[in-house]
Amino acid sequence: MIETVFHGDRLPTAERFPSWRDLAFESHSPHEIHTDHAADFRATLRVLDLKAVQVSAFTCPPLDSARTAKLIRRSDPEIYHLSAPLRGAMRITQGNGSLVVRTGELVLVSSSHPYEGHLHTRQDLVAAAEIMIPRALLPLPAHLVHRTTAVRLPGREGIGALLLPFLTRLSRDTVHYGPLEAQRLGSVALDLAGALIAHHFDAPLPPEPHQRALTVRVQGFIHRHLGDPRLTPERIAAAHHISARSLHRLFQGQGLTVSAFIRRQRLERARRDLADPRLGDRPIHAIAARCGFPRPADFTRAFRAEYGIPPRDYRRTALRSSATTSGPEGATVR
Repeated sequence: MIETVFHGDRLPTAERFPSWRDLAFESHSPHEIHTDHAADFRATLRVLDLKAVQVSAFTCPPLDSARTAKLIRRSDPEIYHLSAPLRGAMRITQGNGSLVVRTGELVLVSSSHPYEGHLHTRQDLVAAAEIMIPRALLPLPAHLVHRTTAVRLPGREGIGALLLPFLTRLSRDTVHYGPLEAQRLGSVALDLAGALIAHHFDAPLPPEPHQRALTVRVQGFIHRHLGDPRLTPERIAAAHHISARSLHRLFQGQGLTVSAFIRRQRLERARRDLADPRLGDRPIHAIAARCGFPRPADFTRAFRAEYGIPPRDYRRTALRSSATTSGPEGATVR
């Protein structure tokens, strides 16, 4: 599995907060972050890529976060955050509702709707863990997908009593898990999270495990071949020994077409590359080609249609906003 570990004490004091913030939030769903402890920000972060989902655990001083409508318009990865405080508490305000989540509980929020979060503790540091679940892998009824209020879920009874210890153990101890276990662990996390959410809302369970496993494999294949302009539904279907009709039916169940999913993932990868200071010298047309857009004009048109801004202007704004930060240094990826 791919594991990213960040220890703030390995960085100069002035770089700790911006580096932790960028690694914790900017890579998946940007937030505005404010804290009274930026001058001496003691924090850790571990992120596990489990194919189907990502699991993260962090410690940090008290802080406030906001996923604003402006940030959502700029970029929405369409994921659910299922978070659990391990030390301290979270106050989440979303829509017209506000709730406090304490240890032994979880909270579900969507990256597609604005919300504010406040992490607080009577001790020095807050500790929390979370699962980030692509919305496409957790089909829910439309009225739940578009729900604009955060939801508190139990972590000490029923399915929550299975999920929370699993999440806690996984986020703290990865020594005994290798690359081959990543997909299995991701599937277990997804199944438990899906069952907990479906039970709470009395909603239908997600697709059967074999169908979801096929979805994960197909989406993984697409991600590995995004840079190939010859990536087509027919090629994807052939690689997985299914018919093109079955492939399209798999994505129709998620409210997407295969081509729309490919296009969205290509654009999202290009957006991340454009905002990466390490790629600041790479021409935009080279980034576009790497993401499966061999014709620059097609890329510019698609990017503007998706994000409402030309790629050149987006890059200029994104790099300017990160000019005063050092990026996610202090992190080890293995």
